[in-house]
Amino acid sequence: MAVTAPDPDELLDRAGFDAESSVLTRRQAEVLALRERGVAQAAIADHLGTSRANVSSIEASARDNVRKARETVAFAEALRAPVRIVVEAGTDLYDVPSRVYDACDEAGVKVNHAAPELMKRVSDEAGDAVSGREVQDDLLLGVTTDGAVTVRHSHDSGRE
Repeated sequence: MAVTAPDPDELLDRAGFDAESSVLTRRQAEVLALRERGVAQAAIADHLGTSRANVSSIEASARDNVRKARETVAFAEALRAPVRIVVEAGTDLYDVPSRVYDACDEAGVKVNHAAPELMKRVSDEAGDAVSGREVQDDLLLGVTTDGAVTVRHSHDSGRE
């Protein structure tokens, strides 16, 4: 018995997809919606009347667009954060919370994380930029007025 793919139009409607306000094309959104529900690329290709290679390319472009959109949001949040801390490569992850708390105390901002949570958040969001306890690449940490912490790779922290 063949399993039928979910209807991509219905999936996009339920998720509130709006092509006019999205960074994704409708086709990219369709492919992502189906892939997120476990539909194989070959089945999507059959459903959409295209090749598996084309579906793979569409999916890769869509995921890249989502990554860029997330980075843009993180950048915008970092701009509005009253507290910004550059954590240089070579810093021990265990030293990060005290640096964040000191900067937040100076700015009168309360952080929403205890030290272990803060270290985990930095490590998780930094990805490969943290290995074990060591920060491998410069990071830019921001803390918003409501205490939310953002973590970004500092592509060139010395640039003005």
